[in-house]
Amino acid sequence: MSVSTSSSSVEEQVITPAKEVEQIQLLAAVEDEYGGVVVKIQDDQPVDSEVFTSLLRASMSQWKQKRKKGVWIKLPIRHSNLVDATVKEGFRYHHAEPDYIMLVHWIPETVDTLPPNASHRVGIGAFVVNSKREVLVVQEASGFFRDTGIWKLPTGVVNEGEDIFRAAVREVKEETGIETEFVEILAFRESHKAFFRKSDLFFVCMLKPLTFEIQKQDSEIAAAQWMPIEDYAAQPFVKENKQFDCVAQICSAKLDKDYAGFTLGITTSSGKTRYLYFNNRNMANLKISGDDQQ
Repeated sequence: MSVSTSSSSVEEQVITPAKEVEQIQLLAAVEDEYGGVVVKIQDDQPVDSEVFTSLLRASMSQWKQKRKKGVWIKLPIRHSNLVDATVKEGFRYHHAEPDYIMLVHWIPETVDTLPPNASHRVGIGAFVVNSKREVLVVQEASGFFRDTGIWKLPTGVVNEGEDIFRAAVREVKEETGIETEFVEILAFRESHKAFFRKSDLFFVCMLKPLTFEIQKQDSEIAAAQWMPIEDYAAQPFVKENKQFDCVAQICSAKLDKDYAGFTLGITTSSGKTRYLYFNNRNMANLKISGDDQQ
């Protein structure tokens, strides 16, 4: 029965005292770059938990002899029946995704140095302002701001694998129908123990509107409009909330040419495109290729 990364489990020869050769089945695994191993259970056939336990115990014995360190087991959701068996062998949860759960075990009797799961969530707030010094604001149909009458900047969460500037453009389009172009990051704040105990990074992004007719997203947005920035900043909630007040002051300062944020530049690393945000006013001679927001 296969539980390996290939079509069958690995067999290892063991020499007994009588010089006989036994074939011991092991879980197929690949070595990582840190002295550990990664096991990926195939998703194409069922696996009996008792058979899996036997293979795992034999594999752990071999990995200990070979002085391996961290063991990672990736279980497809189809094989959730193996979670209990894996935990009983000393493994712990590391993280879960819609289609799998990752369990880990540290073998040596030393400090566990396995990297923890992702610790932060990233969000954006979009400061979209037109030539009339009017800012694009919304009233949310759900959540903390529901039925409060508070006008706020469009906000959202950055998706996995999504760039911050792209997320800002996308969220504005989804919530208000307004097409925009990223200008710069004005500020960001960090908070802890927010979403499912994760830390939270929130980036305030300035965007230039390319269209102006609002078509709000009815499922999430109760209302949307262009509002003079002075009226937005004068809302009692904004004035009384230190964070909102600071953001409003920063946005106002940007319009008055007294504030420099972080613009977008393209760099490359290991053959991949990377985005670097930097203070363009104070680093005018820094040679970075132009932005690519498509």
